[in-house]
Amino acid sequence: RLDCVLVPIGGGGMISGIALSTMNFNQSICMIGCEPYGADDAYWSKMKGEIVPQLSPNTIADGLRTSLGSNTFPIIQRNVQQIIRVTDEEIIEGLKTIYERLKIVIEPSAGVGIAVLMSEEFKAFATEHNLKNVGVILCGGNVDLSVLKTLF
Repeated sequence: RLDCVLVPIGGGGMISGIALSTMNFNQSICMIGCEPYGADDAYWSKMKGEIVPQLSPNTIADGLRTSLGSNTFPIIQRNVQQIIRVTDEEIIEGLKTIYERLKIVIEPSAGVGIAVLMSEEFKAFATEHNLKNVGVILCGGNVDLSVLKTLF
């Protein structure tokens, strides 16, 4: 039984679909959006209550450099409890953790969810809300190995 799901946010389609399908089965599951600081338009949009355009994203999580969509924003506003941001350095640590422990290759955008899971902000949130069973979406298959090798 999941208490919480961590989902990377780019344009918002994936987290919107996951939120709607999850809420259909269990409305008590907490949805947390995961974003890099260098592409955090969903965070600012949720904070301001309106879409804040992504002007010049700068992050290794290239799959999350897109702008939040007008169709997805209302779903995120209603169904995502919080958006937690992480640095590129934290994303790299998340990638390393997955490579070392699970022996699978993921793209940097998927590393954002792992970085949030490992963050102090999420640990405090999980403690405050008594979250025990947390799912992390490992999205994407856009791994450019020539770029990936430069991260380590």
